[in-house]
Amino acid sequence: MQLDHDNLRALAAVVREGSFERAAAALHVTPSAVSQRIKTLESRMGRLLVLRTIPVQPTDDGRILVRLAEQAALLEHEALDRLGMGDDRPAPSLRIAVNHDSLETWFIDAATRYAEQTRTTLDLISEDQDHTAALLRNGSVLAAVTTLSDPVQGCRVHALGRMRYVATCAPAFHARHFARGVTPEALAQAPVLVFNRKDDLQAQFARGVMGDTPWQPPTWWVPSSHAFVSATLAGLGWTMNPLPMVREALDAGLLVPLRARAWHDVPLYWQHWRTGSHTMERLTSAVLRAARALVRPARAPLSSPGADGSASSSA
Repeated sequence: MQLDHDNLRALAAVVREGSFERAAAALHVTPSAVSQRIKTLESRMGRLLVLRTIPVQPTDDGRILVRLAEQAALLEHEALDRLGMGDDRPAPSLRIAVNHDSLETWFIDAATRYAEQTRTTLDLISEDQDHTAALLRNGSVLAAVTTLSDPVQGCRVHALGRMRYVATCAPAFHARHFARGVTPEALAQAPVLVFNRKDDLQAQFARGVMGDTPWQPPTWWVPSSHAFVSATLAGLGWTMNPLPMVREALDAGLLVPLRARAWHDVPLYWQHWRTGSHTMERLTSAVLRAARALVRPARAPLSSPGADGSASSSA
């Protein structure tokens, strides 16, 4: 059986763009042409490849072909480049899943290094680090920064280092809520900042203090890494902030840790499909170099006013 290249491109575009209309615009054809290509491919395969939902979702069979289409587009671009025939064709954009805090801190350095070596661009999908692997597994992306150390089937995995998060708050907030220590009673009453419903770093820290006691504090939902820091500085609540984003504020005394050793290290990994692609090799090299910022020498424990001196079990 032979698969038509244009039909595969249409399938990948529909899944990537989320609708037949946007896929048609990306491919410079009509929506009816895209629909016909998908129907032809489904007929030839004898199975449903996409669910006509909003947004469009691939079936398990469709994900396999989307992955094939994305990898084929990348390898075709490289082959034409080596033949000196790729300059008049648009370079592909690699869909990559990156956790929010890596995107806000070190990953743009990786993208910059990568841009110096290639014409291809990156289509970055921002997602929680515990959920980026799902995008890799279902074929939505070619590579991901993830907390998953076990390789997704068909992927290679590289250890990147650790992202350190520190339980921080403004000094006045600490004096108001934690003057007598970070106790279960204090944590139950102190407002907390949470990025979104997938973010459980604050809950992990709280469990280290509260054990099995239910924790339902006043919660601010703030889905922006920079706004997260700004809200902490403004005294809206305490939260787990990535150390690279708050180090200067901690050094300046604008923020304080909730207590001694109030940190939690999250190991990160780079996983990518085994495509045999030189482009992916260049991107992986750039990611590994930029991720050196995650590797830190041992430091003295962070201290805070009124800290009870006990170690956080979330560290």
